[in-house]
Amino acid sequence: MRDVQLLETGFSPGKALGLFAKAHPEAGAIASFVGKVRPDGDVKVLEITHYAPLTLPGMKALAEQAEARWALDGLLIHHRVGKLRPRSPIVLVAAAARHRRDAFEAVDFCMDHLKSESWFWKRERRGTGQQGAWHWIEPRDQDRADLARWKI
Repeated sequence: MRDVQLLETGFSPGKALGLFAKAHPEAGAIASFVGKVRPDGDVKVLEITHYAPLTLPGMKALAEQAEARWALDGLLIHHRVGKLRPRSPIVLVAAAARHRRDAFEAVDFCMDHLKSESWFWKRERRGTGQQGAWHWIEPRDQDRADLARWKI
């Protein structure tokens, strides 16, 4: 079972993960990752924009790649777009598999691609008031190195 969603409103990672686990009772392992807006005192808002014609199809293609690479019982990818406040969940990736290594690696693979090679653009507003300064967020060198591990 594959569950890939692009979300414009908030979501509960715990609820989504609970439903995912319930849908895969035969899995020997479920690995997950939840990414949240860091509660940096200076960051007021994180805005995630995307290119709609490519985003959801790209996320689904990424899920297909993970399913082709590892023996998975299921894969879940939920990603937010829009304006988010500190501590808000941005992304949930979960994989159900018979064995833990497949689940761990599938989640890691998906996150590395979502972080560095995806259809999302992130900027954050720092400072005070409605006129706080916006700053674009680019992948770090470490993010690119993490992604490079998966190239064959």
